[in-house]
Amino acid sequence: MPQYQHIPGGENTRYLLGDGKFRFDCHSGVVCFTRCCHNADMYLYPYDIIRLKDCLGLTSEEFLAQHTITAFRDNPYFPQVMLKMSEKPGQPCSFLSQSGCRVYGDRPYSCRAYPLEPAFFGDDNRISVNCYLIRHGHCLGHLEEQEWTALQWIRDQEMEDYHEVNARWAQIDSLFRQNPFGEKPLESPALKMAYMASYNMDTFRRFVFDSSFLSRYEVPPRRLEAVRNSDTELLLMGFDWILRFVGGQGPLKERQIGG
Repeated sequence: MPQYQHIPGGENTRYLLGDGKFRFDCHSGVVCFTRCCHNADMYLYPYDIIRLKDCLGLTSEEFLAQHTITAFRDNPYFPQVMLKMSEKPGQPCSFLSQSGCRVYGDRPYSCRAYPLEPAFFGDDNRISVNCYLIRHGHCLGHLEEQEWTALQWIRDQEMEDYHEVNARWAQIDSLFRQNPFGEKPLESPALKMAYMASYNMDTFRRFVFDSSFLSRYEVPPRRLEAVRNSDTELLLMGFDWILRFVGGQGPLKERQIGG
């Protein structure tokens, strides 16, 4: 039997699913449909921002200004980007319409993952995912008949495209939790640069191609071409740069003087 972790303040439970199965379905026939889309304290991953800003036809800067707030949650050394709720009664998500989510195909990872909470582990050579099952007391989708394994749900919700990038982000987040920014992290120029490389691809792109970046770091031609044509590839290089610039590690190499 799974060992439940009771969350104070409600009937919520959380347990490691492993190879087990769970019942869940979410559709307009469920009485609580879209309730979870109101007053949500939702963390956005860097790849979420790429998908959403492209879906909406916005630049990274526009999306961040219009649809997010920054806040310190469980990491006191690096701000997290949270999805901003609208100011309408009940604080619904800005992307919620009467018929449902208007960015559904590019909805954030946390939205598509629920009721699972994936946890990444491993190294650069092999990343694995363990999934916790989250059950909120108000969610009636858990009473539906549809049954899933974690792998079936991951495939059905098209989460696999997110996993490589999110696993890499977990490595960066782990570095940030060690406070590589010094005694006053909020005043650190390195923190501001790392935030840019994580969340603002338009500004980071200008930094890569319009500054001395390419004269300082070795970027193979094939990778450079991929970075020119893909914000996702740019983000992955940004992660490598953060590892080098902030942590003094990772695959991105600095050019030798005179090289």
